[in-house]
Amino acid sequence: MQILTVPPRVEPSRGRGDVAAGGPALAVHGGAGARRTELSLEQSGDYESGLRAALDAGAAVLQEGGSALDAVCAAVAQLEDDPLFNAGRGASLTAAGTAELDASVMTGEGRAGAVAVSRHARNPVFAARAVLERTEHVLIVSPGEEVVRGWGLATVEPGYFVTDQRRRQLEDVLARRQVASRSGTVGAVALDRDGRLAAATSTGGMVGQDVGRVGDSPIIGAGTFARARTVALSCTGDGEAYVEGAVAHEIDARLRHTGCSLEEALAGTYADELDRRAATGGTIGVTGDGELVLGYNSEGMFRGYWDGQESRVFT
Repeated sequence: MQILTVPPRVEPSRGRGDVAAGGPALAVHGGAGARRTELSLEQSGDYESGLRAALDAGAAVLQEGGSALDAVCAAVAQLEDDPLFNAGRGASLTAAGTAELDASVMTGEGRAGAVAVSRHARNPVFAARAVLERTEHVLIVSPGEEVVRGWGLATVEPGYFVTDQRRRQLEDVLARRQVASRSGTVGAVALDRDGRLAAATSTGGMVGQDVGRVGDSPIIGAGTFARARTVALSCTGDGEAYVEGAVAHEIDARLRHTGCSLEEALAGTYADELDRRAATGGTIGVTGDGELVLGYNSEGMFRGYWDGQESRVFT
């Protein structure tokens, strides 16, 4: 397993509610897995630029004193708008050739919102945030166009999400010329200067998946989780395994109950919950003191971080 740990750049200060805060800090991911099972490298364009744009968007929010939730939503929305990544426009297509989008957000205060099988919100991550802030619910499936518009969000026709590259990819998968990718999710985690944590995750799911299939991205505790003073996490990979293993929550539980480091919690959870299921993927996390951890057990992972002063991306 490959794990990168970035220690806090800033000495912990006193944040809101007299909570020690080492922020700001931010990490993003653009999916884990074998890159050649996604769009061909010749057609893919510049993934590095996409990751940097996401980091810049989230870091700008944090530098201006914005919240961790604002930052992760800004970063993820940037990736949703980039057709290279499997979220928003350019998402993977179902077996029927449609785009069904999932997203979730969670704050360290324990509040969460998510959407599944979203077809009308231009940015599913904003729809997930609307569920958190504008409803009494955590998860809404297939919110209609009028509902999304009522949340004050931009709407699009479902065809907006479908690109020619993804159509060709689906044709290759259905014709068995290519193995269907089970990965390709985007996400972000952040700690703001007031010590608040947040995580966001968004995906188009698996190439050629059954219509109506929902993976781990909108499931709180599976693909996304955050807890004040502890950690914020966003995952990508074999979604069903992350749901069955409650991977994000398990990482948090190990941190709280064993006193281990985030790196140890991540590695132990992957060994116990993913390895035995022959599953692969990756996770990014940030702790309450600003430590960043980016790890994966797949062939690769698009990822990057900003530690409050400088940013780095890996493709």
